[in-house]
Amino acid sequence: MKIPINLASQPFQRVRAMTLASLAVCCLLAATLGGLIWLILADRAQMADVRQDIDRLNREIVRQTAEQARFSAVLNQPENAEVLERSVFLNALLYRKGISWTRIFSDLEKTLPYNVKIVSIRPSLDSANQVLLDMTVAAEAPEPEIQALLALENSPLFGSVLQHSSIPPTQADPLYRYRLTVNYAQKP
Repeated sequence: MKIPINLASQPFQRVRAMTLASLAVCCLLAATLGGLIWLILADRAQMADVRQDIDRLNREIVRQTAEQARFSAVLNQPENAEVLERSVFLNALLYRKGISWTRIFSDLEKTLPYNVKIVSIRPSLDSANQVLLDMTVAAEAPEPEIQALLALENSPLFGSVLQHSSIPPTQADPLYRYRLTVNYAQKP
């Protein structure tokens, strides 16, 4: 058996530094993998609590929906339908009666500039039982009207303003007129 020793065909290579660096990188990657696995397990344990809360809330929603359906079935019976319709009508009347004209004018007086006149005002209720004021305001120049729009929008009692139309002055009526709708949150 002959052992070939030929240094010219297989020269000596220095790979110890590369091997140590590769080993250090592998250890660092293994430590990172261990950290990521630990984070995944901790997150999974935390999510289990959240899933339990969601399941509990979903069961509560199903229970409440079933109870609501049972109550609706009782209310929709023919003998109860008339009482339900009358109570809805009376509640709507009471809510409309609760809109105070004195309070509306007082709040508008505090909010609008002195040189803006209210020509007409019509309160109404939308589907969410919020008060909407359909108003026509007038002034001798457009600037007070713009100040009035800004004052209404910046007031905590009034919400967004929707301007429907504007009418310039005529020979018969020397005022600029603006028709607008504004949300009104009447304070008790």
